Amino acid sequence: MVVKKIDKDGLLLCELQAKAFEKSRKMQGCSSEIFIRRFMNSSIARQFDDTSILQTNLQANDLFERIEEEYGKSDYGSVKYTENELYWIGYIYRYYSYTYARSSVQVYKTIKPKELRSLFLPYHTMDPAQAIDRIIEAKGLPSDNIGEEQRQFQIFKRIRNAAHRT
Repeated sequence: MVVKKIDKDGLLLCELQAKAFEKSRKMQGCSSEIFIRRFMNSSIARQFDDTSILQTNLQANDLFERIEEEYGKSDYGSVKYTENELYWIGYIYRYYSYTYARSSVQVYKTIKPKELRSLFLPYHTMDPAQAIDRIIEAKGLPSDNIGEEQRQFQIFKRIRNAAHRT
């Protein structure tokens, strides 16, 4: 799996999604987890995935309207995450999706909101790439960085063994 470097477009997507997640605390009647599930599985998320959202002038409020059009209004659930948690979760989800070329649905299935919320305090001050690497490593998922280290270690072992035989 090749990890893509974050660029200007990626940062814009991360910021837009993070702000939408942050505002969802006040704008949505449902719990944070319900909002996140709906968002990550929505047609809006697919526009984030293919970056076409950057060609629009949609703001956070417009995103909420589109999600309500797609799923209907909901007041299900009462657990609301803090605005800081929501901002970070939205940013991390998009950063992961963008840099690993994964769809929002794939990222959501890999890491659920409750799990990300539990990682907020220890990870929110880290660089997003480092936080994602740690999450991937802790879950035992393949990572380009981890694979490269293992490949280099195997080369080192072959060289060392060859040197001992001569």
